[in-house]
Amino acid sequence: MSTLPSTHCCHTYSPLPPSSSSSSPSSSSSVSYLPSYSSAHGRLQRIAVPSTPKRFVSAKVSLQSQSVSEKNAVHMQDGPVAPVVNPIENETPFEKLKDGLFSAPSSKESKDITGFNVNENDSTVSITVVGASGDLAKKKIFPALFALYYEGCLPEHFTIYGYARSKMTDAELRDMVSKTLTCRIDKRENCGEKMEQFLQRCFYHSGQYDSQEDFAKLDKKLKEHEGGRVPHRLFYLSIPPNIFIDAVRCASSSASSGNGWTRVIVEKPFGRDSESSAALTKALKQYLEEDQIFRIDHYLGKELVENLSVLRFSNLIFEPLWSRQYIRNVQLIFSEDFGTEGRGGYFDNYGIIRDIMQNHLLQILALFAMETPVSLDAEDIRNEKVKVLRSMRPLQLENVVTGQYKSHVRGGITYPAYTDDKTVPKDSLTPTFAAAALFIDNARWDGVPFLMKAGKALHNKRAEIRVQFRHVPGNLYNRNIGTDLDRATNELVIRVQPDEAILLKINNKVPGLGMRLDRSNLNLHYAARYSKEIPDAYERLLLDAIEGERRLFIRSDELDAAWALFTPLLKEIEEKKIIPEYYPYGSRGPVGAHYLAARYKVRWGDVGVEQ
Repeated sequence: MSTLPSTHCCHTYSPLPPSSSSSSPSSSSSVSYLPSYSSAHGRLQRIAVPSTPKRFVSAKVSLQSQSVSEKNAVHMQDGPVAPVVNPIENETPFEKLKDGLFSAPSSKESKDITGFNVNENDSTVSITVVGASGDLAKKKIFPALFALYYEGCLPEHFTIYGYARSKMTDAELRDMVSKTLTCRIDKRENCGEKMEQFLQRCFYHSGQYDSQEDFAKLDKKLKEHEGGRVPHRLFYLSIPPNIFIDAVRCASSSASSGNGWTRVIVEKPFGRDSESSAALTKALKQYLEEDQIFRIDHYLGKELVENLSVLRFSNLIFEPLWSRQYIRNVQLIFSEDFGTEGRGGYFDNYGIIRDIMQNHLLQILALFAMETPVSLDAEDIRNEKVKVLRSMRPLQLENVVTGQYKSHVRGGITYPAYTDDKTVPKDSLTPTFAAAALFIDNARWDGVPFLMKAGKALHNKRAEIRVQFRHVPGNLYNRNIGTDLDRATNELVIRVQPDEAILLKINNKVPGLGMRLDRSNLNLHYAARYSKEIPDAYERLLLDAIEGERRLFIRSDELDAAWALFTPLLKEIEEKKIIPEYYPYGSRGPVGAHYLAARYKVRWGDVGVEQ
């Protein structure tokens, strides 16, 4: 089977050729954008034609001015600072004012800017992992950075710094990181050599998260490695949310780039409700502009989630069916086959609704249900997602079932209850399971139930989207199907993890002289179809952040709309002290979830013989 041509394993962002005026839409040197498909990342991307692709452009790029130049300036200790840049021939005073404030443009910024042929060797990227001694950094961030390095997706000049309170030397950091790096990448050649080269780019600085002095010392070390090149700096906040603001304040005032871009990746949770989320956003924006904040939800970086829009918008057979006319219900299912396992202290403060449903599953729902965006531009896509969220009804308690796993003995093994976790209060009512029915009040989805289900300590581990289509009206084969019409329902299954696949369930005649129908799968199994190993979600998202691509990150108004749906429900559950339905560890969850689905004449797709 043939595949579409790809440009490179990594994104390519092309600087636009110079034009006489950045604001003139009729300039003779305008650039047209064409979609390009990258088989390695499974994504559509915009490339400039006929410019030579570059992954990085240096800071000397004129950005679209939104009002005044100060809006896009990096906030330094003494306020917004515009760096000194060399004048460019025929550059107007207004263009000079815009130059140098940030560098690599996002896809939105690329619309109205003029670019310059700049040698990418003039710039360098410094990546600081704040909270480098934590599990997330060790298990996900450093391995993802190594995978990007191995694949040649990082720029020629880059430095990685670990920052945490723990006392540690560079050698100790490298030893810690090396234990989590693996040669899982397809090529596998020279992996040991590549690993050693990568580790030599890793350094460590010990400091307090609220100390401007410690961040100033980090800044001094970063400058030594940057060697006079245009510095771009990315800070990954792998720390608890209660110290986000202190770290951002100190990094912004003492360690941000003087004449390159500065970006900050923020991990969830983004607050506990609308009020705390808004307060966090307001505090972050005291030190950063919105386009410097990259709110990461790693589920948006998963291959099958990113393929969702490709599946829908580039295949004629799906888009006409993507509405209430043909779709009976949509199910978003997340399950884990393990409990909190000592992590209950964190989990008990948030619960499964905040931890999974309000972010991971709701983000997937928005991508699934959105209207066709104007383009693949990050802002166009995020605009459509926000429209979906704003069209949804706030969740009602009657449309939600909560549960909590209890102790269970199976095969002679005793599995603990949630409250057996020593970090969890014995009287905790925090849900470890939730099922909900959501509705989108717009012309496309009016009346279609979107059922969410998420839980811990269930019978298996999976994340999938199941689209159940309507019954065939006046079906000629009803007599052969029998009374259970649900068994004859066409169903599209997008298995996000594990064992990624896309399955379409159809009705088919069993070979033979009789007329016996069978439900069969048209199966795209990724492991069988593609020899290339699927990149980890953190690889994709880190690469996007370095390149300024915001499509898979959450915008502040998107976050506000998401919390508006769940905050009233969460407050009601906590104020009324709703007791969750208890279910055995390793089971399919509370019985109440099946009654909830039955209320809307739906059967959960992951229950039954056919999986």
